[in-house]
Amino acid sequence: MRKMTKGQRIFNYMNSIFLSLLGLSMVLPLINIIAQSFSSSAAINTGAVSLWPVDATLSNYKVIVGDSLIWRSFLNSVIITVVGTLINLAATATLAYPLSRQEYLFRKPVLIMVLCTMIFSAPLIPNFLVIRELGLLDSLWALMLPMSIGAFHLFIMRSFFMSLPSELIDSSRIDGCGELGILWKIVLPLSKPALATLAIMYSVAHWNRYAEAIYFIRDRNLIPLQVRLREVVFQNQFEDPTNYMMLQTISPEGVKMAVIVVGTIPIILVYPFLQKYFVKGMLLGSVKS
Repeated sequence: MRKMTKGQRIFNYMNSIFLSLLGLSMVLPLINIIAQSFSSSAAINTGAVSLWPVDATLSNYKVIVGDSLIWRSFLNSVIITVVGTLINLAATATLAYPLSRQEYLFRKPVLIMVLCTMIFSAPLIPNFLVIRELGLLDSLWALMLPMSIGAFHLFIMRSFFMSLPSELIDSSRIDGCGELGILWKIVLPLSKPALATLAIMYSVAHWNRYAEAIYFIRDRNLIPLQVRLREVVFQNQFEDPTNYMMLQTISPEGVKMAVIVVGTIPIILVYPFLQKYFVKGMLLGSVKS
């Protein structure tokens, strides 16, 4: 192993310090939010809470548990995230595979059209009219089907497919395997890092779905969690009237922090199971061997 120069060592030290400070700047606010969500009203109002709960209590979470609309919206977000991510992965892989093979016709025109979607986004009103004509308004499908394929994600998947040995695919064809069989039985099982990477990206996007829900969902029972969280955080709107009485004895700020924690924890819990594939999928999909 080549010995590092003095300048390289200094750079590594400075880089480590910078990344550590950057990481702390992201983690400490989250820890403070969690601490406030478990703290008493007096501690929050006096600013005594920093990184550890003061006068620990579950009162803030009792307000959330008592609001049935939060749990309905939570379930809606889970459905949107799980079903939407599966649709995304299936649609992206199905289109990325032919675009990664040199022998398919119209490969370049389709790539150009996909690239145009990254440069020119669809205006809101035409998008709304299309969804209305498809009968998707006031439906969870309006938050999943129109976003089936992301151009950026498609290029990641295509690059990963192109890095797979072409001899493997050719030998499968010689053995009589069809193109769909090659995709589902050979290509996808070898593409777990790319699939995990896109699953994280797509699931985070679906979980944070907000603007589309405002535009396309009017039924209160179908709103996703992010819309409901905004109502609680910025407007103090609760479905159960008893929650307004509880707010007289506890800090609204504590309830807001508890709501933020509830909306963040699911993605935080999922990420550790997929993060080992994340960097590997990004790197392997970026260079063709």
